[in-house]
Amino acid sequence: MRRFIPATAVLSEKTKYSLPLRRWRWRCFSQVAQKEFDNKGGVVVPKMPSFDYAPPPYTGPSAAEILSKRKEYLSPAMFYLYNKPLNVVDGKMQYLFDEKGRRYLDAFGGIATVCCGHCHPHVVDAIVNQTKRLQHSTILYLNHAIADLAEALANKLPGNLKVVFFTNSGTEANELAIMMARLYTGCHDIISLRNAYHGNAAGTMGATAQSNWKFNVIQSGVHHAINPDPYRGVFGSEGEKYAKDIQDLIQFGTSGNIAGFVSEAIQASPIFTGVGGIIELAPGYLPAAYNIIKKAGGLCIADEVQGGFARTGSHFWGFENHGVVPDIVTMAKGIGNGIPLGAVITTPEIAEVLTRRNYFNTFGGNPVCTAAGLAVLNVIEKEKLQDNAFVVGSYLKERLIALKDKHDLIGDVRGRGLMLGVELVTDHELKTPAKLETLHVLDQMKEIGVLVGKGGFYGNVFRITPPLCFSKEDADFLVDAMDYTMSKM
Repeated sequence: MRRFIPATAVLSEKTKYSLPLRRWRWRCFSQVAQKEFDNKGGVVVPKMPSFDYAPPPYTGPSAAEILSKRKEYLSPAMFYLYNKPLNVVDGKMQYLFDEKGRRYLDAFGGIATVCCGHCHPHVVDAIVNQTKRLQHSTILYLNHAIADLAEALANKLPGNLKVVFFTNSGTEANELAIMMARLYTGCHDIISLRNAYHGNAAGTMGATAQSNWKFNVIQSGVHHAINPDPYRGVFGSEGEKYAKDIQDLIQFGTSGNIAGFVSEAIQASPIFTGVGGIIELAPGYLPAAYNIIKKAGGLCIADEVQGGFARTGSHFWGFENHGVVPDIVTMAKGIGNGIPLGAVITTPEIAEVLTRRNYFNTFGGNPVCTAAGLAVLNVIEKEKLQDNAFVVGSYLKERLIALKDKHDLIGDVRGRGLMLGVELVTDHELKTPAKLETLHVLDQMKEIGVLVGKGGFYGNVFRITPPLCFSKEDADFLVDAMDYTMSKM
């Protein structure tokens, strides 16, 4: 078993850049990447790609002052990353800046939320211009912003998925989708996957399937199927074998008819020790699962809160990678590039169920939020961010796989596009989670200037979900920083 020895020290800014350096060309995984060496031939801290932007001076409170106030006035349930929490005061495209003006490569994207880039000028202009004209009214009046975004989203979806309900978050979108499935079918039972995360409200907490995120409150009518995890799952990559468990749940745990099935195409997770861990479902699983659900009268709900909006690169929506068409699609995060916005999209027949009673959302469809959402779609298309996610994501994944061959600490590299996971283990056969090592690497990469997320049930998976404007140079810097940190352990 691998023994973890922490790095003896973190290089200060002065130390990093006062070392005698000389430049070499280094052949690295089919791409010429630039590294730095000291005069003894040893690799030193990788250099961040150049970037033509400097934030204005920050004059606000310090990190220590903010942390003190946060501890006194904010919920104790709120947590933060790193031994020394980062005070982020500025952002531009794929970079963030702290209170001292230091730049960081953001490979986390605000939990897969910032898709166009921080403060993208087109999105900012849309928000500002709409705010100057009308910040809020109500959907009881007409406004073109909500209708324009609904039309644009419907045009991005297959089949008869063309009726949109706007919400404020992914949790709220999934909550509404589950309720609609129950109303439409007349059944109560929902099937979701073990290890899933779909939100933290009443219905979505039931669909979430990890003890870390479930409070001891009533959560009824949800059954959790075996997770089709190619790395840790009992059937490896044989998706159809996992799907048989859904049939068993229906036969032995329900009346034989169900309301629906909810899943992500790639299980992501909230931040910190949590669910998901960027797990791509085993091949063949979703088509087999959808077929079983349909035969039991249920609806198929695709949770695209984190995997949607071109993040997987090969397709605009994660479910498209599996060749299926859901009955309901939920989305949030990337839809607004940081603006609180979510949506549920379904067919006209299913949408009709909400007319049986009054359904209303005060802020759903807010003109500022929907104007931002339309700007996001325009940026993704005009700047070809889906193509970039595919090209850069594929390159980044290749480099991470090559790094896995170099460091025993890396047990698995997975995901698609710019939605990637790197799982750390201390034993490859037992797949023992490397919890402390993950914390160490996370913290040391931050000191070098790279921000990544952390997830997985054991908190041992790096979540790499950067803005879709990420470049190959950024990818090289990220991998070199991870390589450097692991080489020092």
